[in-house]
Amino acid sequence: MPLQPRRSHWTLPLLGGGRAQVTCRYRCGDQCGQPPSNDSANTYFGDLLSGVFGRRGLLRAGAVLGAVGVVGTGPTPARAATPPVGLGFTPVRPNSGDAVVVPEGYEQRIVLRWGDPVVPGAPEFDFDDQTAEAQERQFGYNNDFCTLLPLPDGRRLMVNNHEYTSEEFLFSGYDGENPTEEQVRIAWAAHGLSVVVVDRSDDGAPTVVLDRLNRRITLNTEFEVRGPAASSELLKTPSDPSGRRVRGTMNNCSGSVTPWGTVLSGEENVHQYFAHADRVTDPRTKRRLDRYGFMAGESERKWERFDSRWDLGREPNEANRFGWIVEIDPHDPDSTPVKHTALGRLKHETATVRVAEDGRVVAYMGDDEAFEYLYKFVSHGTMKPGGSAHARRHNMSLLEKGTLYVARFSGDSPAAEIDGSGALPADGEFDGSGEWLPLAGGAKSYVPGFTAEEVYVFTRLAADAVGATKMDRPEDVQPNPVNGRVYCALTNNSNRGTPGHAPVDETNPRIGNKHGHVLEMDDDATGTRFSWTLLLVCGDPEDSNTYFGGFDKSRVSPISCPDNLAFDRHGNLWITTDSSAALGANDGLYAVPVDGPQRGCLKQFLSVPRGAETCGPVIDDEFVLVSAQHPGEVDGADADHPVSHWPDGGDSRPRPSVVAVWR
Repeated sequence: MPLQPRRSHWTLPLLGGGRAQVTCRYRCGDQCGQPPSNDSANTYFGDLLSGVFGRRGLLRAGAVLGAVGVVGTGPTPARAATPPVGLGFTPVRPNSGDAVVVPEGYEQRIVLRWGDPVVPGAPEFDFDDQTAEAQERQFGYNNDFCTLLPLPDGRRLMVNNHEYTSEEFLFSGYDGENPTEEQVRIAWAAHGLSVVVVDRSDDGAPTVVLDRLNRRITLNTEFEVRGPAASSELLKTPSDPSGRRVRGTMNNCSGSVTPWGTVLSGEENVHQYFAHADRVTDPRTKRRLDRYGFMAGESERKWERFDSRWDLGREPNEANRFGWIVEIDPHDPDSTPVKHTALGRLKHETATVRVAEDGRVVAYMGDDEAFEYLYKFVSHGTMKPGGSAHARRHNMSLLEKGTLYVARFSGDSPAAEIDGSGALPADGEFDGSGEWLPLAGGAKSYVPGFTAEEVYVFTRLAADAVGATKMDRPEDVQPNPVNGRVYCALTNNSNRGTPGHAPVDETNPRIGNKHGHVLEMDDDATGTRFSWTLLLVCGDPEDSNTYFGGFDKSRVSPISCPDNLAFDRHGNLWITTDSSAALGANDGLYAVPVDGPQRGCLKQFLSVPRGAETCGPVIDDEFVLVSAQHPGEVDGADADHPVSHWPDGGDSRPRPSVVAVWR
C-alpha cells in the first residue's frame, strides 16, 4: 500500500499491532510477555543510560550510497534541497508488500537463502525431504548478522549468523507437542553460523562460490572455553568434566569483525531452549536461573526429550555454557571456535571491538532485554601490528584478559522535566553523563559477595549489585569511523514507567516506549567516564513525543524499533528495524546524517517482505547487503498456510535470505 503525502509527510498504512506472537515464541521464548527477570531495586539518579561501543565491523562503507547521487523520480516527501553526502536516494514509502522494495534506480538479487548449499557436495534444498545431514551442509535458518572479509585473491568471505528456528515454518504438518527426533536434529543443524566465499558476478552483485573455505558451525560443533571462568566448577557437566569444551552455539544474533580479522557473534536468548528450571531445588541455583529467564516445564521445542543437556533438572550447569561472545576464524575452516568468558555471560546482541590509542582493545556489548544493561571490556594486553602469524595469535588472545565494566547513566535536567511524555527538557536535548563501574578483572572481583568466576558466569547479578542503569533493550552498538562517537540502538520497552517497573529517566524518557530510541556517546575508550545524548526518539514524526536530532520532522521517514547499526564512509548512520508493524508497515533499512545541518534527516532506503525483520546491514563500496529474517512469520500462518512467497515467488514457502542491493 503506497504512502500518501500529507502536509509534506507520510500517511501510514494500517496493518495493526507489533511483532507477531509466533515470532515472540520462537525467537525469545516470549520474553516480553514474561515478568522482567531484572527485579533489582537499583537507584535511578533521575537519569539513565549506558554505553556500548561499535559493532558490525566497520566494513568499507557507503560508496554504494556515496555514489548514488540522484536516484529516481516521482513524488517524494519534502526534504532539504541538497541531500546529505552519500544519501542522495529517493526514500521508499512504508508499505506492506511481499517484496524487498528499493529506491528507484537500484537493482536487487538474492545472494543466499535458507537451504542453499554451503559446503561443496551439499544437496540441493528440498523442503519436503529435509534431513539433518543435509542441513549441516546447507545455509541455516533465520540469518541475522552478515559481514564480508577480504581474501588475497580479491574474493571475500561472507559470514552469517543463524539466530533461531521457527519450527512451524520449517516443517509441513509440524506438531509442536510431538516433534520428531529428525526434526529436532534438523533444527540443531539450522542454528549457528555459515561461512561462504563470494565473488563478483558480471553485474557486480556478490555470488556464492562453493569453496574449501566454506563452513557450517552448528549446535554439533565443538567450542573451546577460554578466559578466567574456563574450567570453573560452574561450567562443568557430566559430558564435559573439564569445563573447557562446549558442544555448539545458538541464538546467535548480531556480530562484528575484530581488528585481527576474526568474527565475534553474540549468543542471545539462550534461556528458551532449556526445560524444567522448576525442578532445580537449590535456592541459589534457582535464583541464578530466574535472573536469566529460564522457565518451568517443557521447552517450546522439546529438545530435552532427545538430549538430557537441555533438561535443567538433570544438568543445571549446561545453562551456564551458553550466553557468551563466541569467536570464529573464517580463514581457517579447521579451527576450533572459542567462547570468551572474560566478556561476561548475558543475552548478548554482540560485542564490537576498537583499538584504543594505547593499543589496548575495547569491546562494547548490550544485553538485549528490557531493563538490562550496557557493558564494556578493556583488555590488559595491547594489540600487535602487522599480519604475521605470531601477531595474529597474540591478538586473538586479547579478549581473554581484561576488565569488565557496566554502565551507569545520569541526566542533566531536573527530574520534573522528564515527565514520560517524550517532551524535550528545557535545554532542548535528552543528554547527560555516565560512568563505567568495574565488575571484574582477571581473577579479581570488584563486586562484594561475588567471586570473579561468579561475576563472569552470572554477570547480570553482579551488575545488579553495583547499581547499573536499567535500559530499554540495548541492542546493537557501533562506533562511527568518522566522528569517533559510539551509537547504541535501544529497541523498545513497553513496560518502561508503568506500575511496578522502573520509572522514566532522561536516557529512557517515554512511558511505554514501544518505538525505541538511538543513543549517541562520547566515551573515553579505556577510561571510566562518558557523555551522552539521544540522537533519535523514534516513532511517527507527526507525534509530539518523537525527536530526530533537531531536524524538521515533516522531512523525515517514520521509524520504529531500531535494531542493527552500521556506518558508511561518510559517517552516516544506517539502521535496520525490528517490529515496524508498531507503525503499520514492514521493517526496513534507514540512513541518517549524525553531523552538520542535516543531522537527524532520516530516510528509508529499503523495506523487507511481510512478516520479515531487517538484519545484518553491510554498507559496502559496491552494494548493500541485508538479511531478511523470518519472512511470512505472521500469526495464523505456517508452512502449510504461507502468507509470504518471498523470495522464490509462485506458491513457494518463504525462506530467510541475504539480499544484495546496488545502483
